[in-house]
Amino acid sequence: MTEKEFRNDEAVLDIHDRPKATHWVGLSLQHLFTMFGATVLVPILVGIDPGIALVSSGLGTIVYLFVTKGKIPAYLGSSFAFIAAMQMLMKSDGYPAIAQGAITTGLVYLIVSIIISKIGSAWLDKILPPIVVGPVVMVIGLGLASNAANNAMFNKGEYDFKFIAVALITLGLTIFYNMFFKGFLGLIPILLGIVSGYLVALLFGIVDVEPIKNAAWVAMPNFEVPFVQYQPKLHLNAITTMAPIAFVTMTEHIGHLMVLNKLTKRNFFQDPGLSKTLMGDGAAQIVAGLVGGPPVTSYGENIGVLAITRVHSVFVIAGAAVFAVGLGFVGKLSAIILSIPGPVISGISFVLFGVIAASGLKILIDNQINFDKKKNLLIASVILVIGIGGLVFKLDTFELSSMALATVLGIILNLILPETARSEEKSV
Repeated sequence: MTEKEFRNDEAVLDIHDRPKATHWVGLSLQHLFTMFGATVLVPILVGIDPGIALVSSGLGTIVYLFVTKGKIPAYLGSSFAFIAAMQMLMKSDGYPAIAQGAITTGLVYLIVSIIISKIGSAWLDKILPPIVVGPVVMVIGLGLASNAANNAMFNKGEYDFKFIAVALITLGLTIFYNMFFKGFLGLIPILLGIVSGYLVALLFGIVDVEPIKNAAWVAMPNFEVPFVQYQPKLHLNAITTMAPIAFVTMTEHIGHLMVLNKLTKRNFFQDPGLSKTLMGDGAAQIVAGLVGGPPVTSYGENIGVLAITRVHSVFVIAGAAVFAVGLGFVGKLSAIILSIPGPVISGISFVLFGVIAASGLKILIDNQINFDKKKNLLIASVILVIGIGGLVFKLDTFELSSMALATVLGIILNLILPETARSEEKSV
């Protein structure tokens, strides 16, 4: 059976299913709202216009879908891995240096994708068996759990009962929509949860409406196009600072593909192939750097939406990308979404991140991993504690995130540890 002939019967809308026109908007807005907070947070922290970050994320996603031939339902938003490097470059050389770094990381992806297209990706099965994949997927889901909890509790560093109340009410409503709504409403529980949580937040008085009042209806994003807004020159420090981080985000890229493989019952490492997925990601990063945005990467939040709704349609993802581009030019709507308080996003995140973590647990169960074996127990233990605990490896400006570090250590342990520990060997 070919990939196009295969259909995942567990999906409400499978990858190539086109939603009804009346449903399409709501399903796409659900993805847009889910990724919005994180995508605009990165440029805010760096000093880039959030509007252009929205445009670059939408364009990057469209490019990714095009390169992967519409086979992978992944949304690409602003990458957190480059924040420290971008902040340093912004202070020293401004956005042109960041752009050069983003384009360089994209080129690194393209080079690696070409190498993989030549040597194949069969080696992935050896270095990423279920005992590594399962815990890594769990880390992807739970790695940001503390951030979600903190955003639900703290208002400018102080514990705020209103915050946690809004987060828990949002969580409860989202669970209710998931369990008791059916039909089209049953497909948009995350969107309904965000809208309901926003209304609750308004009642609790924790929404800042002044930016909405002051925002213009039409606002041109601050594009930073080379040879138009600035004359490019060589920023060697940008290249040496950001290029190595590409290998960190590649690890996250592979981790997200693992989750998507599980959700969609496909093997994207084989079709369209890891070379194509890396090429799509790299091309998206180059596009982002050419228009003025930060580097982009696939988002766990949107993968969580896929898992909960079982709507895996690439048409829905493409719709979200188009909305993101358009929203970059509508200041008033951008301000409304930007005003969604942290507790509302946290209430949604408790569900989204948990569902991803549960998918990792399901991988271990489905493959009947034996935790009486010390090798399996040690590999899972190291990955989970380091990944969820937030241990990072820093060397000058290079930083290996906790998820990437946990994945690398899990791979190494799987390759070097013997199948049977000395204490498990039967005495003769």
